[in-house]
Amino acid sequence: MQVGVVGAGLMGSEIALTFAVAGFEVVLVDRSAELLAGAVTRLHSVYDRGAQRGALPAGGKEAALARLATAPDLAALSRCGFVTEAVFEQEDVKAEVFRQLDAICAAECILATNTSTIPISSLAAQVGPERRKRFIGTHYFSPVTRMKLVEVIPAFDTAREIVETTLALCARIGKTPIEIKDVAGFAVNRLLHAFMIEAVRLVEEGVATPADIDTACRLGLGHPMGPFELMDATTSSLCLQVQEILQEAYGERFRPRPLLKQRVKAGLAGGRGKPGWRSAS
Repeated sequence: MQVGVVGAGLMGSEIALTFAVAGFEVVLVDRSAELLAGAVTRLHSVYDRGAQRGALPAGGKEAALARLATAPDLAALSRCGFVTEAVFEQEDVKAEVFRQLDAICAAECILATNTSTIPISSLAAQVGPERRKRFIGTHYFSPVTRMKLVEVIPAFDTAREIVETTLALCARIGKTPIEIKDVAGFAVNRLLHAFMIEAVRLVEEGVATPADIDTACRLGLGHPMGPFELMDATTSSLCLQVQEILQEAYGERFRPRPLLKQRVKAGLAGGRGKPGWRSAS
Protein backbone atom coordinates (compact mmCIF):
# COMPACT_ATOMS: atom_id res chain seq x y z
CA MET A 1 0.00 0.00 0.00
CA GLN A 2 1.23 3.46 -0.89
CA VAL A 3 0.95 6.06 1.88
CA GLY A 4 0.56 9.81 1.47
CA VAL A 5 1.33 12.69 3.84
CA VAL A 6 0.21 16.28 3.27
CA GLY A 7 2.44 18.89 4.91
CA ALA A 8 6.25 18.81 4.96
CA GLY A 9 6.72 20.61 8.26
CA LEU A 10 8.30 19.09 11.36
CA MET A 11 5.38 16.72 12.04
CA GLY A 12 4.42 15.77 8.49
CA SER A 13 7.95 15.07 7.30
CA GLU A 14 8.69 12.81 10.28
CA ILE A 15 5.36 10.99 9.88
CA ALA A 16 6.38 10.34 6.27
CA LEU A 17 9.83 9.13 7.36
CA THR A 18 8.32 6.81 9.97
CA PHE A 19 6.18 5.10 7.33
CA ALA A 20 9.15 4.87 4.96
CA VAL A 21 11.32 3.29 7.66
CA ALA A 22 8.58 0.69 8.18
CA GLY A 23 8.80 -0.29 4.50
CA PHE A 24 5.97 1.71 2.93
CA GLU A 25 6.26 3.64 -0.31
CA VAL A 26 5.46 7.22 0.74
CA VAL A 27 4.50 10.39 -1.13
CA LEU A 28 5.08 13.62 0.81
CA VAL A 29 3.18 16.62 -0.58
CA ASP A 30 3.57 20.33 0.11
CA ARG A 31 2.91 23.48 -1.89
CA SER A 32 6.42 24.07 -3.23
CA ALA A 33 9.43 22.09 -4.39
CA GLU A 34 11.65 24.30 -2.22
CA LEU A 35 9.78 23.37 0.98
CA LEU A 36 9.95 19.70 0.05
CA ALA A 37 13.67 19.81 -0.69
CA GLY A 38 14.27 21.46 2.67
CA ALA A 39 12.23 18.76 4.41
CA VAL A 40 14.21 15.94 2.78
CA THR A 41 17.50 17.60 3.72
CA ARG A 42 16.31 17.90 7.31
CA LEU A 43 15.22 14.24 7.36
CA HIS A 44 18.79 13.13 6.64
CA SER A 45 19.84 14.79 9.90
CA VAL A 46 16.75 13.50 11.73
CA TYR A 47 17.60 9.96 10.67
CA ASP A 48 21.23 10.27 11.73
CA ARG A 49 20.25 11.55 15.19
CA GLY A 50 17.58 8.85 15.53
CA ALA A 51 20.04 6.12 14.60
CA GLN A 52 22.56 7.42 17.15
CA ARG A 53 19.89 7.23 19.86
CA GLY A 54 18.70 3.78 18.76
CA ALA A 55 15.28 5.08 17.72
CA LEU A 56 15.91 4.30 14.04
CA PRO A 57 17.78 1.34 12.51
CA ALA A 58 21.45 2.01 11.86
CA GLY A 59 22.37 1.71 8.22
CA GLY A 60 18.80 1.99 6.97
CA LYS A 61 18.72 5.66 5.99
CA GLU A 62 19.35 5.37 2.25
CA ALA A 63 16.77 2.61 1.79
CA ALA A 64 14.17 4.49 3.83
CA LEU A 65 14.65 7.79 2.03
CA ALA A 66 14.59 6.00 -1.33
CA ARG A 67 11.02 4.96 -0.50
CA LEU A 68 10.02 8.59 0.14
CA ALA A 69 8.95 10.56 -2.93
CA THR A 70 7.88 14.22 -2.90
CA ALA A 71 5.38 16.18 -4.97
CA PRO A 72 4.03 19.76 -4.95
CA ASP A 73 0.52 18.69 -6.01
CA LEU A 74 -2.16 16.74 -4.12
CA ALA A 75 -2.94 14.88 -7.35
CA ALA A 76 0.15 12.75 -6.62
CA LEU A 77 -1.86 11.05 -3.85
CA SER A 78 -4.47 9.55 -6.15
CA ARG A 79 -3.05 6.01 -5.81
CA CYS A 80 -2.55 6.05 -2.03
CA GLY A 81 -4.46 3.74 0.28
CA PHE A 82 -3.86 5.85 3.41
CA VAL A 83 -3.31 9.62 3.49
CA THR A 84 -2.43 11.65 6.58
CA GLU A 85 -2.99 15.42 6.71
CA ALA A 86 -0.41 17.30 8.81
CA VAL A 87 -0.79 20.94 7.77
CA PHE A 88 -1.11 24.09 9.88
CA GLU A 89 -3.37 23.70 12.96
CA GLN A 90 -6.19 25.84 11.61
CA GLU A 91 -9.60 24.39 10.81
CA ASP A 92 -10.26 26.27 7.58
CA VAL A 93 -6.84 25.30 6.19
CA LYS A 94 -7.36 21.63 7.02
CA ALA A 95 -10.94 21.72 5.69
CA GLU A 96 -9.78 22.90 2.28
CA VAL A 97 -7.16 20.14 2.11
CA PHE A 98 -9.77 17.49 2.85
CA ARG A 99 -12.23 18.84 0.30
CA GLN A 100 -9.51 18.48 -2.33
CA LEU A 101 -8.40 15.04 -1.11
CA ASP A 102 -11.98 13.78 -1.23
CA ALA A 103 -12.10 14.60 -4.92
CA ILE A 104 -8.63 13.20 -5.69
CA CYS A 105 -8.21 10.02 -3.61
CA ALA A 106 -9.62 6.62 -4.52
CA ALA A 107 -12.88 5.57 -2.89
CA GLU A 108 -11.11 2.95 -0.75
CA CYS A 109 -8.47 5.37 0.57
CA ILE A 110 -8.53 6.13 4.30
CA LEU A 111 -8.12 9.81 5.18
CA ALA A 112 -6.50 10.67 8.52
CA THR A 113 -5.81 13.97 10.24
CA ASN A 114 -2.95 14.71 12.62
CA THR A 115 -4.83 17.57 14.30
CA SER A 116 -3.98 17.98 17.97
CA THR A 117 -7.12 19.82 19.05
CA ILE A 118 -9.86 20.06 16.40
CA PRO A 119 -12.71 17.51 16.74
CA ILE A 120 -12.34 14.85 14.07
CA SER A 121 -16.04 14.91 13.15
CA SER A 122 -15.77 18.62 12.30
CA LEU A 123 -13.10 17.82 9.71
CA ALA A 124 -14.92 14.69 8.51
CA ALA A 125 -17.86 16.93 7.60
CA GLN A 126 -15.70 18.37 4.81
CA VAL A 127 -15.81 15.13 2.80
CA GLY A 128 -18.72 13.31 1.23
CA PRO A 129 -21.01 10.97 3.24
CA GLU A 130 -19.42 7.79 1.88
CA ARG A 131 -15.88 8.97 2.67
CA ARG A 132 -16.81 9.78 6.28
CA LYS A 133 -16.82 6.05 7.06
CA ARG A 134 -13.12 6.05 6.14
CA PHE A 135 -12.12 9.23 7.99
CA ILE A 136 -10.15 9.10 11.26
CA GLY A 137 -7.82 11.04 13.55
CA THR A 138 -4.21 9.93 14.15
CA HIS A 139 -2.54 12.35 16.56
CA TYR A 140 1.23 11.81 16.64
CA PHE A 141 3.62 13.41 19.10
CA SER A 142 6.82 15.32 18.43
CA PRO A 143 9.45 14.22 17.61
CA VAL A 144 7.53 11.55 15.71
CA THR A 145 10.57 9.37 15.10
CA ARG A 146 11.09 8.97 18.87
CA MET A 147 7.65 9.37 20.49
CA LYS A 148 5.76 6.07 20.51
CA LEU A 149 2.22 7.25 21.26
CA VAL A 150 -0.50 7.83 18.67
CA GLU A 151 -4.00 8.87 19.72
CA VAL A 152 -6.44 7.21 17.31
CA ILE A 153 -9.75 9.07 17.24
CA PRO A 154 -12.81 7.86 15.31
CA ALA A 155 -15.26 10.47 14.05
CA PHE A 156 -19.02 9.99 14.50
CA ASP A 157 -19.35 8.03 11.24
CA THR A 158 -16.02 6.17 11.17
CA ALA A 159 -16.55 2.47 10.44
CA ARG A 160 -15.25 0.08 13.09
CA GLU A 161 -13.14 -1.77 10.53
CA ILE A 162 -11.34 1.50 9.72
CA VAL A 163 -10.55 2.01 13.40
CA GLU A 164 -9.10 -1.50 13.63
CA THR A 165 -7.14 -1.06 10.41
CA THR A 166 -5.66 2.20 11.66
CA LEU A 167 -4.74 0.78 15.07
CA ALA A 168 -2.98 -2.12 13.33
CA LEU A 169 -1.22 0.24 10.91
CA CYS A 170 0.10 2.36 13.79
CA ALA A 171 1.45 -0.76 15.48
CA ARG A 172 3.06 -1.84 12.20
CA ILE A 173 5.09 1.40 12.02
CA GLY A 174 6.33 0.88 15.58
CA LYS A 175 3.86 3.08 17.47
CA THR A 176 1.65 2.37 20.47
CA PRO A 177 -1.87 3.48 19.56
CA ILE A 178 -4.64 4.24 22.04
CA GLU A 179 -8.26 4.82 21.02
CA ILE A 180 -9.69 8.13 22.23
CA LYS A 181 -13.20 9.62 22.07
CA ASP A 182 -13.66 12.49 19.64
CA VAL A 183 -13.57 15.56 21.89
CA ALA A 184 -11.64 18.82 21.52
CA GLY A 185 -8.04 18.32 22.61
CA PHE A 186 -8.55 14.54 22.93
CA ALA A 187 -6.78 13.20 26.06
CA VAL A 188 -3.11 14.13 26.12
CA ASN A 189 -3.48 17.80 25.21
CA ARG A 190 -6.17 18.33 27.83
CA LEU A 191 -3.82 16.95 30.48
CA LEU A 192 -0.77 18.73 29.10
CA HIS A 193 -2.25 22.19 28.80
CA ALA A 194 -3.90 22.14 32.22
CA PHE A 195 -0.36 21.37 33.48
CA MET A 196 1.23 24.14 31.38
CA ILE A 197 -1.32 26.73 32.47
CA GLU A 198 -0.57 25.99 36.12
CA ALA A 199 3.18 26.13 35.43
CA VAL A 200 2.85 29.64 33.98
CA ARG A 201 0.67 30.66 36.93
CA LEU A 202 3.46 29.60 39.31
CA VAL A 203 5.87 31.90 37.47
CA GLU A 204 3.35 34.76 37.50
CA GLU A 205 2.97 34.37 41.28
CA GLY A 206 6.74 34.32 41.82
CA VAL A 207 6.66 30.82 43.30
CA ALA A 208 9.58 29.59 41.16
CA THR A 209 11.50 30.38 37.99
CA PRO A 210 10.89 28.53 34.70
CA ALA A 211 14.27 26.81 35.09
CA ASP A 212 13.49 25.60 38.62
CA ILE A 213 10.01 24.39 37.64
CA ASP A 214 11.57 22.41 34.79
CA THR A 215 14.06 20.88 37.25
CA ALA A 216 11.24 20.04 39.67
CA CYS A 217 9.25 18.28 36.95
CA ARG A 218 12.22 16.29 35.69
CA LEU A 219 13.47 15.21 39.11
CA GLY A 220 10.25 15.22 41.12
CA LEU A 221 7.77 13.90 38.53
CA GLY A 222 10.12 11.91 36.30
CA HIS A 223 9.26 13.93 33.19
CA PRO A 224 11.90 13.83 30.42
CA MET A 225 11.65 17.61 30.06
CA GLY A 226 9.93 20.39 31.97
CA PRO A 227 6.93 22.42 30.77
CA PHE A 228 8.98 25.50 29.86
CA GLU A 229 11.53 23.45 27.93
CA LEU A 230 8.61 21.86 26.11
CA MET A 231 7.00 25.23 25.35
CA ASP A 232 10.32 26.50 24.00
CA ALA A 233 10.64 23.41 21.79
CA THR A 234 7.08 23.46 20.41
CA THR A 235 6.74 27.29 20.63
CA SER A 236 4.60 29.24 23.07
CA SER A 237 2.60 30.59 20.12
CA LEU A 238 1.39 27.07 19.30
CA CYS A 239 0.62 26.45 22.99
CA LEU A 240 -1.40 29.67 23.10
CA GLN A 241 -3.31 28.66 19.99
CA VAL A 242 -4.16 25.25 21.47
CA GLN A 243 -5.25 26.77 24.79
CA GLU A 244 -7.55 29.21 23.00
CA ILE A 245 -9.21 26.29 21.21
CA LEU A 246 -9.56 24.41 24.50
CA GLN A 247 -10.97 27.49 26.24
CA GLU A 248 -13.60 27.83 23.55
CA ALA A 249 -14.56 24.18 24.06
CA TYR A 250 -14.35 23.89 27.87
CA GLY A 251 -14.41 27.38 29.34
CA GLU A 252 -12.33 29.14 31.99
CA ARG A 253 -10.21 26.20 33.11
CA PHE A 254 -8.23 26.45 29.87
CA ARG A 255 -7.97 30.25 29.65
CA PRO A 256 -4.35 31.05 28.63
CA ARG A 257 -2.40 32.91 31.28
CA PRO A 258 -1.72 36.64 30.67
CA LEU A 259 2.05 36.12 30.89
CA LEU A 260 1.95 33.56 28.07
CA LYS A 261 0.03 35.98 25.84
CA GLN A 262 2.40 38.82 26.72
CA ARG A 263 5.51 36.81 25.88
CA VAL A 264 4.11 35.63 22.55
CA LYS A 265 3.29 39.23 21.59
CA ALA A 266 6.82 40.25 22.65
CA GLY A 267 8.38 37.72 20.28
CA LEU A 268 9.54 35.37 23.04
CA ALA A 269 7.74 32.30 21.72
CA GLY A 270 10.76 30.02 21.42
CA GLY A 271 11.46 27.63 18.58
CA ARG A 272 14.81 26.48 17.26
CA GLY A 273 17.42 29.16 17.99
CA LYS A 274 14.83 31.74 19.07
CA PRO A 275 14.34 33.31 22.54
CA GLY A 276 11.83 31.62 24.83
CA TRP A 277 11.22 30.96 28.52
CA ARG A 278 14.64 29.46 29.27
CA SER A 279 16.80 31.61 27.02
CA ALA A 280 15.24 34.96 27.99
CA SER A 281 13.94 34.39 31.52
